[in-house]
Amino acid sequence: MARADPLKKYKAKRNFALTPEPAEGGAESTHARQFVVQKHWATRLHYDVRLELDGAMKSWAVPKGPSYDRQVKRMAVHVEDHPISYNSFEGTIPPKQYGAGKVVIWDKGTWTPIGDPHEGYRDGDLKFELHGYKLRGKWVLVRIKSKEEKQNAWLLIKERDAYERPSAEFSVVDEFPDSVADLPMPKPESAAPARAPAKKRAGARGMPAGAVKAEIPQKLSPLLATLVDAPPARPSEWVYEIKFDGYRMLARIDADGGGVRLITRNGHDWSSRLPHLVQALERMKLKPGWLDGEIVVLAESGRTDFQALQNAFESARTQGIEFFLFDVPYYDGHDLRGVPLIERREFLRALLAEAPGGIRLSEAFDAAPKDIIASACKLGLEGIIGKRKQSGYSSRRSTDWIKLKCSQRQEFVIGGYTDPKGSRIGIGSLLLGVHDDKGDLVYAGKVGTGFNDRSLADMLTRLQTIEIDQRPFKNRTEDERNAHWVKPMLVAEVTYSEWTAGGHIRHGVFEALRADKPARAIVREKPVHLVDADVEQQQQPIAHTLPPKLKVTHPERVIDPKSGVTKIELVRFYGLIAPLMMEHLKGRPVSIVRAPTGITGELFFQKHLDKGSMEGIRQLDPAIWPGHEQMIEVATPEGLLSAAQMNVIEFHTWNAVKTATGKPDRMTFDLDPGEGVGWPAVQQGAEVVRVFLNELGLESFCKTSGGKGLHVVVPLRKHHDWDTVKDFSEAIVRHLARTLPKMFVAKSGPRNRVGKIFIDYLRNGFGATTVCAWSARARPGLGVSVPVEWAEVQHLTSGAQWTVRNIHTRLDKGNEPWKDYAKSAQGIGPAMKMLGFRG
Repeated sequence: MARADPLKKYKAKRNFALTPEPAEGGAESTHARQFVVQKHWATRLHYDVRLELDGAMKSWAVPKGPSYDRQVKRMAVHVEDHPISYNSFEGTIPPKQYGAGKVVIWDKGTWTPIGDPHEGYRDGDLKFELHGYKLRGKWVLVRIKSKEEKQNAWLLIKERDAYERPSAEFSVVDEFPDSVADLPMPKPESAAPARAPAKKRAGARGMPAGAVKAEIPQKLSPLLATLVDAPPARPSEWVYEIKFDGYRMLARIDADGGGVRLITRNGHDWSSRLPHLVQALERMKLKPGWLDGEIVVLAESGRTDFQALQNAFESARTQGIEFFLFDVPYYDGHDLRGVPLIERREFLRALLAEAPGGIRLSEAFDAAPKDIIASACKLGLEGIIGKRKQSGYSSRRSTDWIKLKCSQRQEFVIGGYTDPKGSRIGIGSLLLGVHDDKGDLVYAGKVGTGFNDRSLADMLTRLQTIEIDQRPFKNRTEDERNAHWVKPMLVAEVTYSEWTAGGHIRHGVFEALRADKPARAIVREKPVHLVDADVEQQQQPIAHTLPPKLKVTHPERVIDPKSGVTKIELVRFYGLIAPLMMEHLKGRPVSIVRAPTGITGELFFQKHLDKGSMEGIRQLDPAIWPGHEQMIEVATPEGLLSAAQMNVIEFHTWNAVKTATGKPDRMTFDLDPGEGVGWPAVQQGAEVVRVFLNELGLESFCKTSGGKGLHVVVPLRKHHDWDTVKDFSEAIVRHLARTLPKMFVAKSGPRNRVGKIFIDYLRNGFGATTVCAWSARARPGLGVSVPVEWAEVQHLTSGAQWTVRNIHTRLDKGNEPWKDYAKSAQGIGPAMKMLGFRG
């Protein structure tokens, strides 16, 4: 009997002659099942979660999108199956078609069922792991048992694992709003290995829960740590170990009681060079598996001595080398890579309980990282390694393991050397390089200190055997006439003080040659900021996150009792809209409204900084306003975030830029409804203003105020001074008030505008400001000022239609309604003549 077409409902709902959606197609995955989450602006914004199963994409519409908070249960409406080819669909479904609206690929990757996916789907309890750019870890879809819901209502819930985050700290849909369509599929190895279902967990022989039966692989590449610029935000989730100054080493145990091999990170067998360690491991009679660690030589002070390690190999006297072990990815026919780190460590500790001399466990410190790094640096150590307690083990560079260094130190490729001067022997300096993004070797400076007479002579001997005629660097060096070029095959480890703007190191000190790292793999090591979204650094799309040094104090403080918005939510909001808002802030003097105790408390309107400074906020030239305290500008997106941390809610801008403050480049009309004026009257009033401006030959743009009204903005050429522009705007408003006295009033004050709209032209005076587009307002609900198209005005529900809480529903439009603003700057001379305005 033929299987029913799973796409029957999908096809019946669509006219493929009109919609760009695929009718069918898409091959089933041969290895890992695909998943996709599409952000869909239909009647309402929602997120379509799709999981590949049985040749189609099982689909759920999630109105609010996924949450990493296990306490948050998100409604997920089960909809018709979609074709696998739908995974690559991104575009706009035409009006009047099913699902009309914009669709983007918000996330994609692979998913791993936990248990039998067919049973889980049938029983309404589908558990799985996601391996995407934004969604990671364990999730569950649970069907709500209700006759009224016709079995369509499910819940999407985050399961307990290392990725879960409280919603008060992190909102994945807000902090990662963009499409990932242009990114390649995440590599399968980038995902943490899936843990086995409970019924398959191995508990025998002391094996940790989560271990999966598997053959021991012939080869294994180690997990590599990522250099970061600061410790992670939540230290309780991490453990720390000393960063050893040695060689990374893997031990493969091939058979019970013997067959031990020691393998470098590049896959070279060093067993013959370290026979005492091989024998020590064989005496332990371990089961087949892989152990991960580092070989070192300990100095009398207890520190690891890299130079002594090298000397030991050169003299073939390696008996003093010790093996510090810190992980066990495979053991006794089981794959432990999906077991949390802290459980793997305890298992390894038990294995090493009676280890002979030379084999040690690398101890971990569960303490504040700043204290550990301070102690490590005081002792003269290289730094520390941080490891996420709940992380798995994968053969790649990962942010689950991080490096915090005491000093600047990395490997460089030796591309040449200079002759010695004076009484110095051997060489003068080594010429160093690193590989760029294209794989070319670029010059990175030189190092001439850190040697003694013996090492200088030895270095010269090594270099003379590999001399070549041509420069191996892509770019020129400082003194090529005195340089000797060599094959770029030797790797030097160097400490230095800093990198120059030109890409060279300063104050380099030679530490040692490294034989365990290939020259072709050496690149400039740049520390990254550890993003607390638990998304892999190498594969995560651009996201608007907090700057590295920003610490949000009192993040839980409620700043608006009506909406319940907290301070951290406001900071996240400004991080989210920063790229859009900077277009309106760039180069303009700004005033800010602060609410230290929330919007129900006292508000402070500031045009200058009080004390200290805020990252990204700059003071402007005092000449802009002589005799007045220095004005400020938001110079970078970080300025929005640091201001929000200082309890700033509103940002107001001048009608001029800082380079031409004497002549405004726009004219603003603020439609402020008085008591008794309904929203339809505001909409009509804005359209009247627009029509009248058009009659004067002036093009205008509209935005919501974030409060009760609308703003009409006229872009200007910088031809006239403030008084002229302000007086002309007043003439326009008075003309409208005379012509339509029942609709408009030209005088401010509550009594004057009862039942009428006051068109505020005073915004056009020198030093006056108007709330910036995309700024939040310090009013109940925290409305946001948003650019809109004139065609949209009649469909708006209020001047605060968009708020801090729902602004993500507008991000697909962004600044598109004002796309022609910059090129629409116009002179007002003809309009002044038409109105009979003489100035």
